[in-house]
Amino acid sequence: QVFSSKLFCQNVYMARTRSTATIHDVAAAAGVSVSTVSRVLNNKSDVAAETSERIRRIIRDMGYGSGLEARSLSSLKTNVIGLLVPDMGQSYTLQIIRGVSCAITKLGFDLLAYSSGNKPGRSRADWEQQQVALLNGSIIDGMIVVTPSARTLRTREPLVAVDPQSEGIDFPAVIATNRVGAMAAMQYLLELGHRRIGYIGGRSELQSAQRRLQGYYDSLRQRDMAVEPTLVQDGDFSFQSGYRCAQVLFAQTERPTAIFAANDEMAIGVMAAANDAGIRIPDDLSLIGFDNVPEAAATHPPLTTVDQSLTTMGQLAAELLINLISGEAPEHLLHKAPTKLVIRDSCRHV
Repeated sequence: QVFSSKLFCQNVYMARTRSTATIHDVAAAAGVSVSTVSRVLNNKSDVAAETSERIRRIIRDMGYGSGLEARSLSSLKTNVIGLLVPDMGQSYTLQIIRGVSCAITKLGFDLLAYSSGNKPGRSRADWEQQQVALLNGSIIDGMIVVTPSARTLRTREPLVAVDPQSEGIDFPAVIATNRVGAMAAMQYLLELGHRRIGYIGGRSELQSAQRRLQGYYDSLRQRDMAVEPTLVQDGDFSFQSGYRCAQVLFAQTERPTAIFAANDEMAIGVMAAANDAGIRIPDDLSLIGFDNVPEAAATHPPLTTVDQSLTTMGQLAAELLINLISGEAPEHLLHKAPTKLVIRDSCRHV
């Protein structure tokens, strides 16, 4: 039975292979080169109209490219959106992908995702530029780039960024109100009576990290409170850096009564460090994160955090991109998603 099933599958595969036209078959039937067929498939304008129409007719007759290529030939669109992300394993990224997917499904588009493998610094910017160049003129109608490092991305297709790492970009982008969200977190801690509030920041080169730190500083200045440099620690948005920075803060002679971490992953690292040090949350230490990833609600105790509307950011980016694909020019390049404080059980009055 196993053998006969395997043989059946092989026969189906061979029959399918024999009956499927290739780009070489189309070129031979049309009496042109493979590169000419490729230019027609990619909607290039340097092929004579008569030749282009003949190639398209042969493609339809032979059934070549019954999927995305045929869709493109009939409408000059594929209804496919490209998505470039740093790391598909991060909860942050998954929430954005969920928002993008929800929006494009409702609007009849498909998604093609690529990951950089979280390449650092310059190599990631280079990868983004290479991938954008590679996808240009291919099977996508436009693309979304999540947390791009590159300031400029040359593209013929519409492009939208989510949470770009730098200011001064030359393409539409969706960002969160990072400074406002950070100030809401600090206001809450200050109203609870905390005065020694530790801060664990993200990667200092990132726009989002800079604005959250600015929110921390501005909140203290509004209360005429001095900024104590020893209370500000440089993290990198990772669990490990949250753990390490918490240890530094715990070792101070006058330990902070609260910590505000610039993302949930670092806040969860603080929780682990507090547990290892015998520090109880919230009895001995109040703690706030930023992002509101699903894991934040599952910690013990559940983490108070700033909701960055990650899913909404993905939805906004997809809707903005599809409008661009349809020829609607945006009124402005920067689109902001609101933040809000989500109060759970990780904070208490001093």
